[in-house]
Amino acid sequence: MRLPLSGLGWLTAGLVVAACSGGKQSSAGGGSGPAPSGGVVELMKARGLSEADVTAALKTYTPTGKFDEYLTFASGGHSGQVVVIGVPSMRILKYIAVFTPEPWQGYGFDDQTKGLLASDSHGRNLSWADTHHPALSEQGGDYDGKFLFIGDKANARVAVIDLADFTTKQIVSSQLIGSDHGAAFVTPNTDYVIETTQYPTPFGGGFADPKTEYKTKYRGAAVFWKFDRAKGRIDKDASFAVEFPPYTQDLADAGKLASDGYAFFNSINTELSWGGNMEGNPPMESGSSQNDMDYLHVVNWKKAEELVKAGKTEMIGGMRVLRLDVAAAEGVLTFVPEPKSPHGVDVTPDGQDIVVGGKLDTHGTVYSFAKMKALIDAKKYAGKDDFGVPILDFKESIRGQVELGLGPLHTVYDNQGFAYTSMFLETVVAKWSLKDLKVVDKVSTHYNIGHLTAAEGDTVSPDGKYLIAMNKWALDRFNKVGPLLPQNFQLVDLTTPKMTVLYDLPIGLGEPHYAQMIKADKLAPVDVYKPGEDAVTSQLSPNATEGGKERIERRPDGVHVYMTAIRSHFTPDVIRVKEGETVHVHLTNLEQAYDATHGFAINSYNVNVSIEPGEASDITFVADRAGVFPMYCTEFCSALHLEMAGYLLVEPK
Repeated sequence: MRLPLSGLGWLTAGLVVAACSGGKQSSAGGGSGPAPSGGVVELMKARGLSEADVTAALKTYTPTGKFDEYLTFASGGHSGQVVVIGVPSMRILKYIAVFTPEPWQGYGFDDQTKGLLASDSHGRNLSWADTHHPALSEQGGDYDGKFLFIGDKANARVAVIDLADFTTKQIVSSQLIGSDHGAAFVTPNTDYVIETTQYPTPFGGGFADPKTEYKTKYRGAAVFWKFDRAKGRIDKDASFAVEFPPYTQDLADAGKLASDGYAFFNSINTELSWGGNMEGNPPMESGSSQNDMDYLHVVNWKKAEELVKAGKTEMIGGMRVLRLDVAAAEGVLTFVPEPKSPHGVDVTPDGQDIVVGGKLDTHGTVYSFAKMKALIDAKKYAGKDDFGVPILDFKESIRGQVELGLGPLHTVYDNQGFAYTSMFLETVVAKWSLKDLKVVDKVSTHYNIGHLTAAEGDTVSPDGKYLIAMNKWALDRFNKVGPLLPQNFQLVDLTTPKMTVLYDLPIGLGEPHYAQMIKADKLAPVDVYKPGEDAVTSQLSPNATEGGKERIERRPDGVHVYMTAIRSHFTPDVIRVKEGETVHVHLTNLEQAYDATHGFAINSYNVNVSIEPGEASDITFVADRAGVFPMYCTEFCSALHLEMAGYLLVEPK
């Protein structure tokens, strides 16, 4: 309900005047501030703003030159990128290029990033990805602001992003799995980055007909990628996988504190449905939704690590795999029933409980790690599944259930003992007490919330304060832009007795899925690269060019151009080659001033790179078209930016 202007509180009024006129105000509260000026009142009338609107604006408004308290790293969905968002301003600060080319940053246009995108790409030129779950590196279960990892559901890849420069450094994949969803998630000290199958395929690749071989040949896996923190890279040789049955594994979370050493994975489709609705079978949608219970996968990864070191693995697709029979027999893999079609699986800050939301259930189910661990240690099982995996009793494994409503999905936490669960069908965020397992508040979102994130809300020390509802539809929220609408990120205030929505941010990039929100002061990005640094390897480039040593050399493999860029010219600014020659441009940005970025483009040759201060970049192409081709700086860099240009002269054969 819109409040009358006469009801505008003194606190809000004083802040409005201060924000709009820059006038000084006495301390808020108690009626000591002046009433809003006629100009502000008229502005509110003209724009139809209520006191709640103005309060929300004041809570999110971040003046130019002022920094956000938090940064949110959100998946970019089909874009294959990561979106960086400031909180509380909700300003989009950056797209981190990860799995797909990004022209502004020249990502995928120079030799370094072309090679990065081609690495572990299943032998294909992949031009899209489906980023789902970013994971910040941790120490002791708390974000440390050093690295970010993210998975590509479409192509079962994991990327490493260094937060020193917000740049992708590595992309890895295995030959075990055909898609992932539980990726990426990290163990509490980032010993491992976890990637889990979504849709099972024949293990290690190859063909098998699901009609006759689904149960015997199709498999899933949890891949534990070993992370070398000193190198800032995943060590593929030290990584391993645990084989899973051909259920559809979904999301994952690593234990912490009380449950450190364990990881938890949701699954659906215990029915082993594979579709075939034109072959006499039900579609996967209904075929995989028959059973009342699916299985929570409980993995003792420290025990798995011991077995891997003892050599109890099989090499499949170039990776050491702990086979299913060994994992089941050695207590590495245990199942616990979970309510129908589960999706979210989220470990509480103290590591003692695991909350599961079932899409087709109305409860949040709270599993007790202590109870499950005691049952596993005592080998007290309710039975085994068809693949020989022991199953714990459901009632003996849980602390209780909370009645949440329709379509519970994902849960995050605050520092006051409350949990927040996204309710897809009811399209609300439900706030509930972890202690009492009772709902205390709900706030409507617009519309159909999927994931959500809170300030450090999946660590051992959540902050509370802010929550972002990641909504799948926008409908009437923004101006119409055709049939394809943006998703909608809504900022929710957690500091008030009742949750309130503060801001709507349209995301018109892809379908974002998950996000993590970190204190901005934990991040320490560099301002410039060291002179001649290769941004992908983080080492001095062997082709770095020093000022005064620019040159053009002809070699058996082509023409090598050692070029520098500095405001406002390239040296050399004319490149002469013959038609058919291979050209290698080794370009170094000599600048060491913050934000002194240059671009380099060549007409008609699909050459476009961005070189940040100090960066060295290599560009290789074949001069297969004779003629005169302008080359120029694509990044506004100085008053003489337009003059920062030259020519590629390709002499006909």
